Amino acid sequence: MPAREDIPAVFLDPTRILLTLPGLVSGFVLHELGHAYVAYSLGDPSPRYTGRLSLNPIRHIDPVGFLLLLTAGFGWAKPVQVNPLNLSDPRRGMALVALAGPLANFLLALLFLIALRLLPVDPFSPVGAMLRIGAWINVAMGVFNLLPVPPLDGSRVLGGLLPLRWVDVMALETYGWLILILLIVSGVVGMVLRPLVGVVMAALEAMADLVPALGQPFF
Repeated sequence: MPAREDIPAVFLDPTRILLTLPGLVSGFVLHELGHAYVAYSLGDPSPRYTGRLSLNPIRHIDPVGFLLLLTAGFGWAKPVQVNPLNLSDPRRGMALVALAGPLANFLLALLFLIALRLLPVDPFSPVGAMLRIGAWINVAMGVFNLLPVPPLDGSRVLGGLLPLRWVDVMALETYGWLILILLIVSGVVGMVLRPLVGVVMAALEAMADLVPALGQPFF
């Protein structure tokens, strides 16, 4: 596989935007569907009542958040409504619901990488670029959402792991967006994300490399 540096900048021109759309749309949809499905499977009917158990992008994509993501590289989807009181273990359940979104992104990234290896496409063709960018976008989306800063999923995962007496201190939902924006503007998020995305991409690429090898004879 080519090095990460060869992935085109994705927010610079209409062609790049077109190449990112499949990865972005599918990433947003599966991320939110992951939240909704796990919440529903744990006993909360809210995602079904609000129509979030769907692959329809309109159900999940926030127009303003999506437009900002395309133009500024930072955006959001429609949050899935989850009622913790419907979960048998609210703290553990909410942590699992939060974790499901990023894991869905990592799984989708792996599928993009596997497709790049199995399909007869040039990695540097438009289709190859779309697959590579789709993988990179979903890894970045998953890693970003796992940062332990409210309102990101990572804060809820951490809240399910920490002792109960620490949860109120770590949640800080009221100031979460302000803290997150300051971290992004200051460049802290970028410094943290780059190495983490590289590690996750390398791991997923190693997994994807195993798929063609499984079809080879052992002798």
